[in-house]
Amino acid sequence: MQRRKLRTGLMLCAATALAAAAPVPASAAASPAAAPRPSARVVAVDCTWNPQVRPGEFLLACGDGNNRLIDIHWYSWGPTSAVGRGLDVVNDCQPYCAAGKFHSYPVVVRLEHPRTWQKQPELKQFTQLELVYTDGTPDRTGRVVTHQLWD
Repeated sequence: MQRRKLRTGLMLCAATALAAAAPVPASAAASPAAAPRPSARVVAVDCTWNPQVRPGEFLLACGDGNNRLIDIHWYSWGPTSAVGRGLDVVNDCQPYCAAGKFHSYPVVVRLEHPRTWQKQPELKQFTQLELVYTDGTPDRTGRVVTHQLWD
C-alpha cells in the first residue's frame, strides 16, 4: 500500500512538472475561458443620451445649443479618465443669445469619475467633465471649469 502511494505521488509530481514545462498553444492562451473578464466599456453620454467613445464633438448647453466642444482630439481614453484637446465654442449672448456671436477657446478636456450607466448597465459613463482654458476664457468664466454630466 505504501509503495502504491509513493508511486502515485511520483507520477502526479512528474505529470505536474511536464505540464508546467510544456508550451501553451496560442489558441489555448487566447481562449475565452483563460482570458480575464472584460470590464465595462466607458463612454461619454451627451444630453441626447447618445453614448460615445472618443467623440469629436460634445454638446454642453443642451437647452439652447449655445455651448459645445468641437474638434476634440483624444490623447488617452481609459477606464478611469480620458484626456484630449479641442475648442469650446460659446455664444456671448450679446445683446441676447439669438443675436449673439460664437467665440472659440482652446481647451484641454478631461473626463473622469465613471459609473455604471443606468440606461445601459453594460456600459460605464464618465460623470465629470473638466475644461482647462489654454488661451483666453469666455466672460465670467474661470480658467478651470468642472461640469457634472448627465446621469
